[in-house]
Amino acid sequence: MPRSRILPRRLALVTVLAITAAALVTGPAGPASAAPVVPAGFTDSRVAAVPAPTALAFTTDGRTLVSSQTGAIRVIRGGALVATPALDLRSKVCANGERGVLGLAVDPAPGSRTVVVYYTAKGSDSSCPTNAGGTVNPAGAPRNRVSSFQLGTDDRIDPASERVLLDGIYSPASNHNGGDLAIGKDGLLYVSVGDGGCDYRGGVGSPGGSGCGGRNDAARDPNILNGKILRVTLTGGVPAGNPYLGTGTASCRLAPAAAGVRCRETFASGLRNPFRMAFDPNATGTVFRINDVGQDAWEEIDQGVAGADYGWNTREGHCAKTGSASNCGAAAPAGLTDPVFDYAHSSGCASITGGAYVPRGVWPAAYDGAYLFGDYVCGKIRTLGRTGAAGDLVTGLGGSSAVAMAFGPSRGTQDLFYTSYANGGEVRRLAYTAAANRAPTATLTAAPSSGAAPLAARLNGSGSSDPEGGALTYLWSFGDGTPDRITTGPTFTHSYAAGSFTASLRVRDPKGAVSAPATTRITSGDSAPTVSITAPADGGVFVTGRSYGLRATATDPEDGSLPASALTWTVQRRHAQHTHPFLGPLTGNDLSFVAPGPEDLAAAADSDLLISVTATDSSGVSTTATRTFSPQKVSVTLATAPAGRTVVANGTEVAGGTTVVSWAGSALQLEVPDQTDASGTAYRFSSWSDGGAASHSVVTPGSSTTLTATLVAAGLPGAPTAVTATAGSDGTATLAWSPPAGTGGSAVTGYRVSRDGSDTSGAGAWSAVVAATKRSQTFTKLVPGRSYTLSVQAVTASGTGPAASALVAVP
Repeated sequence: MPRSRILPRRLALVTVLAITAAALVTGPAGPASAAPVVPAGFTDSRVAAVPAPTALAFTTDGRTLVSSQTGAIRVIRGGALVATPALDLRSKVCANGERGVLGLAVDPAPGSRTVVVYYTAKGSDSSCPTNAGGTVNPAGAPRNRVSSFQLGTDDRIDPASERVLLDGIYSPASNHNGGDLAIGKDGLLYVSVGDGGCDYRGGVGSPGGSGCGGRNDAARDPNILNGKILRVTLTGGVPAGNPYLGTGTASCRLAPAAAGVRCRETFASGLRNPFRMAFDPNATGTVFRINDVGQDAWEEIDQGVAGADYGWNTREGHCAKTGSASNCGAAAPAGLTDPVFDYAHSSGCASITGGAYVPRGVWPAAYDGAYLFGDYVCGKIRTLGRTGAAGDLVTGLGGSSAVAMAFGPSRGTQDLFYTSYANGGEVRRLAYTAAANRAPTATLTAAPSSGAAPLAARLNGSGSSDPEGGALTYLWSFGDGTPDRITTGPTFTHSYAAGSFTASLRVRDPKGAVSAPATTRITSGDSAPTVSITAPADGGVFVTGRSYGLRATATDPEDGSLPASALTWTVQRRHAQHTHPFLGPLTGNDLSFVAPGPEDLAAAADSDLLISVTATDSSGVSTTATRTFSPQKVSVTLATAPAGRTVVANGTEVAGGTTVVSWAGSALQLEVPDQTDASGTAYRFSSWSDGGAASHSVVTPGSSTTLTATLVAAGLPGAPTAVTATAGSDGTATLAWSPPAGTGGSAVTGYRVSRDGSDTSGAGAWSAVVAATKRSQTFTKLVPGRSYTLSVQAVTASGTGPAASALVAVP
């Protein structure tokens, strides 16, 4: 989903929870949040409740298909949700993290019954592991798959009709899957695929590996389908007009091609997480845009162009420096395509989601052809006009809304339908209704909603509203067979005998328009259970890569101690004002999980895990407890010599001397690029203080540490390597070394050796130069009981490089 923040800060398709204490216990979940704020003349309403809804598609006969991330595809017919799922893929789908059923498309050809589905298939052992990026993605790991199915007139999809069109698409880290599908006016299938979050080849220590986040360069590999827009026929074939055909290309339909070979299915490349696409119904041909979720600084909208390279991971938005809002003035280099629109995270919006073009004539003329897009973090649907100016259309959606959006048939015209993870998952409709009196919207809560019988439940509809601001009349139905009531006030207290009931409220405006019902469940004679998390411990901290238990106790006044089967767990990564799904829902007790690393370098300082467990009694009454599980945060100072040079940590450039926050046990991927200072002096890598290569990965220790990168002016040799010092028994010590990793382009002509800044005899600073063939030097006249620092430098025609030293104690 978007942020690996719908994934970021990657978009995660979950409801944002505000937790202010380390452990918080709540009663049964309340219903809807406040209604969205829409422009005058528009009405926003709920169409259906669908858990974790990821995608929408419309059939030619007016049905709406909705996919649920966990594996079901549902049908809405005549405005009502069909009770039985059309297709249930849960047994074969990985839905952990941002995986799952992610995309839907319906063939618009007359008489066709073809439905195309994008989903994450379980691995070869039916498991759903994630790869943190330090190792090569295993052959049997989960993969993203695109398949076609056949939809019947009975609202059922035959699972035996599955035809695999594309397979083997990497999903190493469980995020950055992309997953959108659309059939263009050319009759071809377009597929958006993310970069997988982490490189399928592993971290920087693996051959060809680049790691995770901003370092992951999988989108630049031509021989895989990740980080691309794909175009294929509805049978999985390669269209004749695709941009990469002929010599040096191959089909990657079911597996990657050889290194260096380009996939024929590729339509465009260089994308991080192209979570959603939108196709223009007003265009005469196939015209579309791509909503690509950004990393640290920019969200972007790209125009779909055959053969385009949008630059990830060398560009983010219109900027040449990934993870930075600087260096944004220059045009894109030749061969790379800038977005048609991007916006900075500093705007408060930071994770782009669904998109749609407004069909001409459906809304007022000012909206004709406008481009709509959602943002997960700021909870808005925004407009991008023909002039390129953006504005807000709908606000107040919260942090889980507008995951997918599309215009579809409704009321004899077209309305905007969109999905939201809020309120348990919803499909909603935004309609322009100014020409007629618009129906009001009802909301309903109950307090208490469970307890001993008889239960006096106070029903509250004060959140209900009328678009025209008219006074409302409240139509109460209690669900227990007692007469309905009508009031002019928004609250009513009703006494319930023992049993479970569904109360509902409709509201009526002064012109007689009546809302859709709002409902809430009430259980009388059955009190809510009590649940308490016992592990992880309150206030505990975790180390990345270690296993931790999930345990809770739950009791119910009527049922007594609740069994493990009554407990449901989720674990979410929480960063700033948004969350990412990480684990669950899982049923049971005494479970375990391996603690993850942070989303990226910037997220490490203000991220944690949110653990939730819901206990449900035999009557269906539930209580949820949550606990914050914090990482062991460690300060890591990235120093350079000379000071102020640049290093890269987890894809983010930082100045030497910067202290960053990491999590104990998590990997820091370090790199020292070639660079030039303000005076024009060029520098290159010489050594890291931990002995690592210019690009290498380190595991964050449990306490603060400093890692120093030494750079030398271009042309000078690096420091000798593998330096050791061994004391003799007669006042001597031997210094041994290996040649430097780099010589600056000139041959080593000798090695300058010293002890404590002097030559081998203790006289004359740095004066002893030995032959280039030597790999050791013995120092004499050393005083027993003293310690000495023995040093060696490589010498070339360009000059003398930095020293490498070893300490020795003379016996």
